[in-house]
Amino acid sequence: MIRQHFWGTETNTDWKEGSSISFSGTWEGSTYEDKGVILKIEKEKIFRYSYWSSYWGSEYNTNDFSIITYKLLEKRQQTTLVVTQEAFKDLQSRDNSIDNWKGILNNIKNLLEK
Repeated sequence: MIRQHFWGTETNTDWKEGSSISFSGTWEGSTYEDKGVILKIEKEKIFRYSYWSSYWGSEYNTNDFSIITYKLLEKRQQTTLVVTQEAFKDLQSRDNSIDNWKGILNNIKNLLEK
Protein backbone atom coordinates (compact mmCIF):
# COMPACT_ATOMS: atom_id res chain seq x y z
CA MET A 1 0.00 0.00 0.00
CA ILE A 2 2.85 2.43 0.77
CA ARG A 3 4.25 1.91 -2.71
CA GLN A 4 0.89 2.93 -4.20
CA HIS A 5 0.54 6.25 -2.38
CA PHE A 6 4.24 7.11 -1.99
CA TRP A 7 5.30 7.16 -5.66
CA GLY A 8 6.67 3.63 -5.82
CA THR A 9 8.73 3.81 -2.63
CA GLU A 10 9.97 0.47 -1.30
CA THR A 11 9.56 0.13 2.47
CA ASN A 12 11.83 -2.13 4.51
CA THR A 13 11.04 -3.01 8.15
CA ASP A 14 9.76 -5.80 10.38
CA TRP A 15 6.96 -3.51 11.71
CA LYS A 16 7.99 -3.77 15.38
CA GLU A 17 8.56 -0.94 17.87
CA GLY A 18 12.26 -0.10 18.10
CA SER A 19 13.04 -1.54 14.66
CA SER A 20 14.57 0.37 11.81
CA ILE A 21 12.50 1.44 8.81
CA SER A 22 13.76 2.60 5.44
CA PHE A 23 12.14 4.00 2.33
CA SER A 24 13.99 3.74 -0.97
CA GLY A 25 13.38 4.36 -4.62
CA THR A 26 14.02 6.76 -7.46
CA TRP A 27 12.62 10.29 -7.59
CA GLU A 28 13.10 12.50 -10.64
CA GLY A 29 16.05 10.36 -11.77
CA SER A 30 17.84 10.29 -8.39
CA THR A 31 17.93 7.30 -6.07
CA TYR A 32 17.24 7.82 -2.38
CA GLU A 33 17.10 5.96 0.90
CA ASP A 34 15.33 7.61 3.81
CA LYS A 35 15.68 6.09 7.27
CA GLY A 36 14.11 5.99 10.70
CA VAL A 37 13.06 3.96 13.71
CA ILE A 38 9.55 2.79 14.59
CA LEU A 39 8.61 4.54 17.83
CA LYS A 40 5.05 3.28 18.31
CA ILE A 41 2.77 0.96 16.40
CA GLU A 42 -0.73 -0.17 17.33
CA LYS A 43 -2.71 -1.94 14.65
CA GLU A 44 -5.50 0.22 13.25
CA LYS A 45 -4.70 3.06 15.70
CA ILE A 46 -1.26 4.66 15.44
CA PHE A 47 2.00 4.43 13.55
CA ARG A 48 4.81 6.78 14.69
CA TYR A 49 8.41 6.79 13.52
CA SER A 50 11.50 8.94 13.38
CA TYR A 51 12.44 10.05 9.88
CA TRP A 52 15.57 11.28 8.13
CA SER A 53 15.50 12.17 4.43
CA SER A 54 18.45 11.80 2.10
CA TYR A 55 17.10 14.89 0.29
CA TRP A 56 17.84 17.09 3.30
CA GLY A 57 21.38 17.55 2.05
CA SER A 58 23.13 16.27 5.18
CA GLU A 59 24.79 13.05 6.24
CA TYR A 60 22.64 10.56 8.13
CA ASN A 61 22.44 11.85 11.69
CA THR A 62 19.93 10.83 14.36
CA ASN A 63 19.90 14.45 15.58
CA ASP A 64 18.30 15.47 12.26
CA PHE A 65 15.28 13.20 12.65
CA SER A 66 11.78 14.44 12.16
CA ILE A 67 8.86 12.55 13.74
CA ILE A 68 5.95 11.36 11.59
CA THR A 69 2.71 10.09 13.11
CA TYR A 70 -0.28 8.48 11.43
CA LYS A 71 -3.37 8.19 13.65
CA LEU A 72 -6.76 6.68 12.88
CA LEU A 73 -9.59 8.29 14.83
CA GLU A 74 -13.06 6.75 14.89
CA LYS A 75 -16.18 8.76 15.60
CA ARG A 76 -19.79 8.06 14.69
CA GLN A 77 -18.88 5.17 12.37
CA GLN A 78 -16.40 7.31 10.46
CA THR A 79 -12.63 7.02 10.45
CA THR A 80 -10.34 10.03 10.09
CA LEU A 81 -6.65 9.80 9.22
CA VAL A 82 -4.52 12.40 10.99
CA VAL A 83 -0.92 12.78 9.81
CA THR A 84 1.61 15.00 11.58
CA GLN A 85 5.28 15.68 11.04
CA GLU A 86 7.29 17.57 13.63
CA ALA A 87 10.85 18.49 14.61
CA PHE A 88 12.15 19.63 11.24
CA LYS A 89 15.86 20.08 10.62
CA ASP A 90 15.28 23.53 9.12
CA LEU A 91 12.68 25.70 7.37
CA GLN A 92 13.56 24.37 3.91
CA SER A 93 13.00 20.77 5.07
CA ARG A 94 9.65 21.80 6.53
CA ASP A 95 8.57 23.54 3.32
CA ASN A 96 9.62 20.56 1.17
CA SER A 97 7.70 18.22 3.46
CA ILE A 98 4.55 20.34 3.21
CA ASP A 99 4.69 20.09 -0.59
CA ASN A 100 5.32 16.33 -0.45
CA TRP A 101 2.47 15.71 1.99
CA LYS A 102 0.00 17.44 -0.31
CA GLY A 103 0.75 14.86 -3.00
CA ILE A 104 0.93 11.89 -0.62
CA LEU A 105 -2.36 12.72 1.09
CA ASN A 106 -4.04 13.23 -2.27
CA ASN A 107 -2.74 9.81 -3.38
CA ILE A 108 -4.11 8.21 -0.18
CA LYS A 109 -7.48 9.88 -0.74
CA ASN A 110 -7.64 8.60 -4.31
CA LEU A 111 -6.73 5.04 -3.24
CA LEU A 112 -9.39 5.01 -0.52
CA GLU A 113 -12.07 6.32 -2.84
CA LYS A 114 -11.52 3.53 -5.37
